[in-house]
Amino acid sequence: MKISRLLLSVVTCLILLPTVYAQNSRKFDVVVYGGTAGGVMTAVAAAREGLSVALLEPGKHLGGMVTGGLSRTDFGKKEVIGGIALEFYQRAGKKYGRDIEWMPEPRIAEAILNEMIAEAKTVTVFLHHRLKEKGGVKKQGTRISEITLENGARFAGAIFADASYEGDLLAQAKVDFTWGRESSAQYGESLAGVRPKDRNHQFDFPVSAYDENKKLLPEIQTEPRGEIGAGDRKVQAYNYRMILTNDPANRLPFTKPSTYDPKRFELAARWLQGLAKEKGRAPRMNEILLPAQIAGKQKWDFNNRGAFSTDYIGKSWDYPNASYKRRAEIWADHKRYTQELFYFLQNDPRVPKETQAEVAAFGLAKDEFTDNDHWPYQLYVREARRMVGDYVVAQKDIQTELTKPDVIAMGSYNSDSHNVQRYVTPEGNAQNEGNMEVSVTPYHIPYRVLLPKKTQATNLFVPVCFSASHVTYSTLRMEPQYMMIGQAAGIAAKMALEKKLAVQDIDTATLKAKLLSLGAVMEWKKP
Repeated sequence: MKISRLLLSVVTCLILLPTVYAQNSRKFDVVVYGGTAGGVMTAVAAAREGLSVALLEPGKHLGGMVTGGLSRTDFGKKEVIGGIALEFYQRAGKKYGRDIEWMPEPRIAEAILNEMIAEAKTVTVFLHHRLKEKGGVKKQGTRISEITLENGARFAGAIFADASYEGDLLAQAKVDFTWGRESSAQYGESLAGVRPKDRNHQFDFPVSAYDENKKLLPEIQTEPRGEIGAGDRKVQAYNYRMILTNDPANRLPFTKPSTYDPKRFELAARWLQGLAKEKGRAPRMNEILLPAQIAGKQKWDFNNRGAFSTDYIGKSWDYPNASYKRRAEIWADHKRYTQELFYFLQNDPRVPKETQAEVAAFGLAKDEFTDNDHWPYQLYVREARRMVGDYVVAQKDIQTELTKPDVIAMGSYNSDSHNVQRYVTPEGNAQNEGNMEVSVTPYHIPYRVLLPKKTQATNLFVPVCFSASHVTYSTLRMEPQYMMIGQAAGIAAKMALEKKLAVQDIDTATLKAKLLSLGAVMEWKKP
């Protein structure tokens, strides 16, 4: 499973670290900002079409969540995943000696992405290249002409793609965007806005929000919930997807964080004690955490489960429009929360001993994230900015109006939003709100989701922060879909350049035919 020395040398040559730059711009056919999996696939697809590509990543690793902790792939209906995304999972299978692997280890996923870039030949990767926080985008009319990075590097391109989770390039390009939740009235969405109590990830029995002195417990907001169906600027919870192992030879135990205060988890302790009473036994680990074994190894992807888990509810609201400094604080705060949560679950006397023992068998994997203290590279930014294009996909597009003439791929995962807030009920109890898990019938993803308004930008694609309502983004925001949308962006870039067209004006029938020839799936037949 190790990359060959030759391949490593090729990849190393492609990855350029920070340096002092001259005043001249570097020129490429396509400039992709954001080394997420969607960004990598945008770059690779464009390079396979013969274009020169700069792939700019603010961090030190490519892949976003695919290499940063999310190994349990959210595939929905596997039959709708095709094209370059399916190729990725087939390549993962070969690493493990099988046809396909949907849940590769992060280090293996990263190796595959680096291989694909090396094979594409005309992609140059620039790590540690973050967009200048202000004044980083230069436009001539509706065309982006150049971007400037914090280190002074300048990149000119005929086509740009913002493939970041945050949408910083599109925002500086003066492209319309939103964040948070629309009201039910805005797009006629019954699922929009503040939600009624959901059956999942909630407090299913009363748990007081106050201590004995009538003081609000930690991890509960002071703001009111809001009216059902009302829009807000609150964002669904983020977390770290933890890669843990119970192999003693590969396990690093969680140690007591210097910031740890057991009072922080009083609400969790009360919930666990109530859960034990309700069930007549100690809570099981898979009732408070969601472990998924990956690649058949003694290694698990741990996600959120239950009313109080790894989701850091209410602490993501600032993130979409925050400064770089504030975002770094949010990442660090999420890390502290997660470290303290696992220490609490493994050591606090208020946690039943059987539960403690089950969780304590797991620790960080020594062979993952080896240059980051074995901590995931990427905070799970489930949703930040969302572009508002001329066409915004909404609830009807995933429930009733399922086909599109400009189809580029398909989606099939639940409309899945994690909790947005934890508030105090009129009775004085803690309650979560915002969780949404509504099944969908596989639906077409239209090319239009990639496109800004033509009056605002004519040479920009947005494969990640695309044009969708919160309800619809909640089903489209899956890594395989980002990859497939990225592939369409890379191919469309070549079409726009060949014909000297705005990205809004390419022939979508030709794009569709090209994608189909490359194994894209645009029709689903119920098994």
